[in-house]
Amino acid sequence: MADEKKVKNNKQNAQEPDLNQIRKVRREKFANLQAEGKDPFVITKYDQTHHSIEVKELYNAHEAEILGDRVAPDTQGLDEAEARKVINDDYNERRAIMDAQPINVSIAGRMMFKRVMGKASFCNIQDLKGNIQVYVARDAIGEEAYADFKKSDIGDIYGVKGYAFRTKTGEVSVHASEMTLLTKSLQVLPEKFHGLTNTDMRYRQRYVDLIMNAESKEVFIKRSRIIKEIRNFLDARNFMEVETPMLVSNAGGAAARPFDTHYNALDEDVKLRISLELYLKRLIVGGLERVYEIGRVFRNEGVDTRHNPEFTLMELYQAYTDYEGMMELTESMFRYLAEKVCGTTKISYNGIEIDLGKPFARLTMNDAIRKYAGIDFDAVETDEEAKALAKEKGIEYEERHTKGDIINLFFEEFCEKELIQPTFIMDHPLSISPLTKKKPSDPEKVERFELFINTWEMCNAYSELNDPIDQRERFAAQDAAFEAGDEEANHTDEDFLNALEIGMPPTGGIGYGIDRLVMLLTDSQAIRDVLLFPTMKSLDK
Repeated sequence: MADEKKVKNNKQNAQEPDLNQIRKVRREKFANLQAEGKDPFVITKYDQTHHSIEVKELYNAHEAEILGDRVAPDTQGLDEAEARKVINDDYNERRAIMDAQPINVSIAGRMMFKRVMGKASFCNIQDLKGNIQVYVARDAIGEEAYADFKKSDIGDIYGVKGYAFRTKTGEVSVHASEMTLLTKSLQVLPEKFHGLTNTDMRYRQRYVDLIMNAESKEVFIKRSRIIKEIRNFLDARNFMEVETPMLVSNAGGAAARPFDTHYNALDEDVKLRISLELYLKRLIVGGLERVYEIGRVFRNEGVDTRHNPEFTLMELYQAYTDYEGMMELTESMFRYLAEKVCGTTKISYNGIEIDLGKPFARLTMNDAIRKYAGIDFDAVETDEEAKALAKEKGIEYEERHTKGDIINLFFEEFCEKELIQPTFIMDHPLSISPLTKKKPSDPEKVERFELFINTWEMCNAYSELNDPIDQRERFAAQDAAFEAGDEEANHTDEDFLNALEIGMPPTGGIGYGIDRLVMLLTDSQAIRDVLLFPTMKSLDK
């Protein structure tokens, strides 16, 4: 084992000077460019007329229009040399016809590959939309420019002017007439064929990950589309997008520990918000009727495959509806997003098909526990009975927990893992839902649901509590829970209570974890894969 470590260390030590030497050479090249008056960093802009995929699409359409009726040459019965000549002559004729009506383009991007072959070379330019091959000939760009190009490095950013053509191998490319070095890369990209495979480094150096891994870039392009389509969906339903404070004196609206900070100008301790709820409800009181916000929230909790201390939440509130209305909206929105972003309502996550096209299943929380754990909590009357059942089933609980808390623990233990297809879990216990209306038919439960897909909680929704007297009592119970050791309990918010006393109409509200939604629609295995810059422990810690 010691010998293996020694060999590994020797290999690392042998590689390190090579990288240092490469960086040194790149800096020398840059210094030479400066000395020759060719410093690329003095360039302030470049006229980019097309992206790579647009060049290919334009050329294919242009070729179909001009050469659409032209048939491939017949080489049947010819020997190899004759056949090659016929095919070559046909290619030259095609080129002459196409080159007579050229598609002139100006592209820009990072050089990811270069092959120098005497008086002519090939390189590959990567931009936002993909990549395209560039043919660089000394006679076309000039002797001095070609000499400079030959000294270029993988990672350099170029502007290329020229015209589109198809090579003999059938690849749409750009025949360069001008090459402009826009940025000199002084660092070394990972080896081309393996990309950036170290997961930790992918998260820490996302900029390199986006360059080297097309799949990673596609995830974030799709994430942007998802958020755009959420806005389109809500705009069509007459929702208004708003913004609310991130620094708050009372971090309420969710069961979570906040981050604390200090506001120097006011000499006040404040918290980073854990939810968007209480301010958005104030806007419903103000008469805005349909509001939503997409924004960062912050919860002082651990990091795992589905949790990051800062994440993106979307909350919406709609006056004059209830949690039934929120179920309809949620089901419609998830189906809409799948169709728009994935092109189908049947998506695959980790090899399992999930059907967002079918009506979503509905189960009460107690029915789910009855189905998957065989226990009927509707027949359990006291906290002591509930705790006895928890002890019997080996479920850990705290002394302060009530029957409602035990029900939730049973659900988490026995039910969540079973919920693969979209399922609304409804009618949660009153004691774990401090901002939710009671069910008129059963005051121990509330009109609340969570949507589960792929065993994950995807959203949380209520018929919002608008009774200020009841809300004050619920806050008092939360204050007591905090004093008993529940660090995630809410606290009484006097200004919010004042808003409710002004009067809030019957309202339905919902919160969606955007990151988890993106994970589902992009088949990503960890929340860090869908966050451009996830929370990471400092390397010097």
